[in-house]
Amino acid sequence: MSDFIIGLIVTGIEKGFIRITRVGGTDRRVLLGQEVVVHGERDLPGVVAARPPHVLPPAERTKTVAWDDLFVDVGLPAAEVGRLVQVGDQISFRAEVATLKNHRIAGKAFDDRACVTVVTLALEQIAQVAHVWDVIAVATVQEERGLKGAMTSAHGVAPDLAIALDVTFAAQPSTADCDTVPLGKGPSIGVGPNFHPILAKRLRDIGDAHEIPYHVEAIPGGSGTDAWAIQVSRAGVPTALISIPLRYMHQPVELLDTRDVERAARWLVAFIGELKADFLDSIALT
Repeated sequence: MSDFIIGLIVTGIEKGFIRITRVGGTDRRVLLGQEVVVHGERDLPGVVAARPPHVLPPAERTKTVAWDDLFVDVGLPAAEVGRLVQVGDQISFRAEVATLKNHRIAGKAFDDRACVTVVTLALEQIAQVAHVWDVIAVATVQEERGLKGAMTSAHGVAPDLAIALDVTFAAQPSTADCDTVPLGKGPSIGVGPNFHPILAKRLRDIGDAHEIPYHVEAIPGGSGTDAWAIQVSRAGVPTALISIPLRYMHQPVELLDTRDVERAARWLVAFIGELKADFLDSIALT
């Protein structure tokens, strides 16, 4: 699983207003009007703003505001902003989790806090289950910036096999069925060159045996997840990918179904609990 690195960074200070650009895959279209926290000398609440449409040339009023025209206002005098904020300071979204109907919640950074929750639930449950394999849980950094944490973690841990966790695109209006999976009907498992076919099959068999709903997600190339870096670590690691369906990815209102999170954790626990000591031998012989 990977860290939260969807946010903003300070690029300059202009008369007390803070100029910004993206960190990771931040969606510029939804920035206007967002509450943020500037992590300077101390945390400063602020808002993302731009010139109102009334003072814009008519041709610009319907366009997405460019990065150079966005700024953060923390409400302080210019001298104090200059003392508390420096170029390079990080800015995060200030957004509370909203509990919706039908087991749905929305909030910031569920990519990939959702998978931290999956691991936490799985570790709590696996402590009560007999298992013959050692289990190592890793929360990686900078997945959005080149899978860096997965590279170093996989090299350091040198696992015999690995299951990466991430989010995937959940169905919503104006999206194709082939690019999304249903929300609230189970996590997905990746199939393709990034994943070991026998490990993926074993996970699918476990899901079927335990009546855990899931979806098969065809990923014909690099998955863009930690699985991509783990698979080629050292001499290679048999790797699988389990993903949580998520709407509105990289926006401060990412939305998921808590049942999918719980099912992913139960899936991991069932797989680990039934993993035999000679499983790697069965892979080596195929």
